[in-house]
Amino acid sequence: MILLELFFTFFKIGALTFGGGYAMIPFVREQVLAHGWLTEEELLNMIAVSESTPGPIAVNMATFVGSNEAGILGSVCATLGVVLPSFIIILIISALLKNFLKYNGVKAFLSGVRPCVVALILGTAITLFLSILLGIGSRDFRFNIDILGIIIFAIIVTISLIYKKIKGKKPSPILMIAISACLGMIFYSL
Repeated sequence: MILLELFFTFFKIGALTFGGGYAMIPFVREQVLAHGWLTEEELLNMIAVSESTPGPIAVNMATFVGSNEAGILGSVCATLGVVLPSFIIILIISALLKNFLKYNGVKAFLSGVRPCVVALILGTAITLFLSILLGIGSRDFRFNIDILGIIIFAIIVTISLIYKKIKGKKPSPILMIAISACLGMIFYSL
């Protein structure tokens, strides 16, 4: 029963969200917390791990939750659930509409969806910032500023700005994640 619940929950997430993995985070959060599959803190840790491992964040999140709840079969069911809607939609679009972007209705639909995707991603970023650095949870109000986290954040932003100024391009996300991880190991082990 849990396998079907995982599949259909992540199928619903995959079918009802537009804009990729970051836009899915609020829906994943809502469903995972509602089902009691993870706590708020576990979810934030899972987002951090999903972001820093190879692959799309939504697939990584689904795989993690599925594995956490029902082992390997759970991870397969949740992962299939989250990717199947996109696969089906793209398959239909590619089969039926070779140049679907030339249709005004499709252009209007995508133009309407774009602001929502931006808002979802921005909302997720703000929620993560408030939860991780300021310790403000959405379910239970607690205010616990993570000074070390804020210092690491400031260092990473500074490094990114200096790198961009010197090299004229953004630093590699992999490099920034590695530097952040090293800083975390240094600062949090003191």
